[in-house]
Amino acid sequence: MQRRDATAWATRAVDGLATTAWHSTIERTVTGLDYELVDVERSAAGLLRVTIDRVPGHHYPGGEAESVTVEDCERVTRQLQYVLEVEAVPYQRLEVSSPGLDRPLKRPADYTRFAGHEVELTLKEPFNGRKNYRGTLLAADEGWRLALAGDKADQALDFNLDEVRTARLVPVLNFKGRARGVDGGQTR
Repeated sequence: MQRRDATAWATRAVDGLATTAWHSTIERTVTGLDYELVDVERSAAGLLRVTIDRVPGHHYPGGEAESVTVEDCERVTRQLQYVLEVEAVPYQRLEVSSPGLDRPLKRPADYTRFAGHEVELTLKEPFNGRKNYRGTLLAADEGWRLALAGDKADQALDFNLDEVRTARLVPVLNFKGRARGVDGGQTR
């Protein structure tokens, strides 16, 4: 098998983001399997980390879980191993994983999908002396709004995506188990 040097892959612009031919190959493969590509990372040591998510409303083999399962990661890994070898994309190790509970928001579609959810937002430049904010993500007339959490419940931050350095969902954990019905049994 002939492997090309990673620098041989040409960089081009897609949707305003710098991407490479190998990135496009990965995205085509992941979306072709009906998953969403959340992120791709390459390290100097040859690690290729691919983060996937399930598309809401799509039926997946193995069940209707909301979150990515081990079987989903295995399915994508097997297909990517084949495609990356055929396309001669150089890598030493491939990792495919879910975005986790604190899923990053990277694309405009992510913001649309998770409007109404609580997020942590870091701005590129400080606003009123702060870069970090936490609140509920809402669509605004022009751009987005973050209804601030905590003691500033009546305050909001309006922003555009080009002002955002990072944004992540705030994990919602429920350790109470399933809700109990009126008769004391578990509801399904």
